[in-house]
Amino acid sequence: MSRGLSDRNEKMTYKRVLLKVSGEALMGERAYGLDTGVCRAIAEDVRGVIALGVEVALVIGGGNIFRGVAGAASGMERAQADYMGMLATVMNALAMQSALERAGVPTRVQSAIEMSSICEPYIRRRAIRHMEKGRVVIFAAGTGNPFFTTDTAAALRAAEMGCHALLKGTQVDGVYDSDPRKNPDALRYTNLTYLEMLARDLAVMDAAAISVARENKLPIIVFNIHEPGAFTAVMKGEGRFTTVTDH
Repeated sequence: MSRGLSDRNEKMTYKRVLLKVSGEALMGERAYGLDTGVCRAIAEDVRGVIALGVEVALVIGGGNIFRGVAGAASGMERAQADYMGMLATVMNALAMQSALERAGVPTRVQSAIEMSSICEPYIRRRAIRHMEKGRVVIFAAGTGNPFFTTDTAAALRAAEMGCHALLKGTQVDGVYDSDPRKNPDALRYTNLTYLEMLARDLAVMDAAAISVARENKLPIIVFNIHEPGAFTAVMKGEGRFTTVTDH
């Protein structure tokens, strides 16, 4: 059951988007690490979106390898733990680059922490040029600063790239009032405002990321990344998802 507007969606007109995928989403059924089959499925979906003429950037989390918050909770110094988490995102970015290029999609990885032997440094104008040429740009290492999540990095990079939407690929098909995997009666929202998302403490993105999106009038679209072809469907205005805007 959903709240808000009906599930019939108008055709979307986004020409440049950023897709945020959590590190946990790359695990598949594993308890840790990468499932290469999941990477391939996401790569095929991204290829479908590119075929629509949409320019795509990616931000991938690192929680399947290491989470800075968890490291800090176990006694590590928070900044040091966060840097370890940033390095985990670089590993995931390289894995996704490999999957995309095997699918025939030209790709560049740009890292907020410079490591020139394996990827480019983050340079805004170069990233935009890559996207204009049809390349997928994967932004790694978060913002390059501790205490900021990859959700915040995704919102920041989407704003910097002039993206028309920020897509959050999750484990479920939208934003619910409670966890639908635990509560079969959870209600799905079709539309929300940024303020409603914050006020109801709907744990989809952190407050800093939502604030960046709100300040830049950047729609957030939440959908199930594991549904085959879901990213492509969302770009066509089809399927099930939740849209977060300022109205």
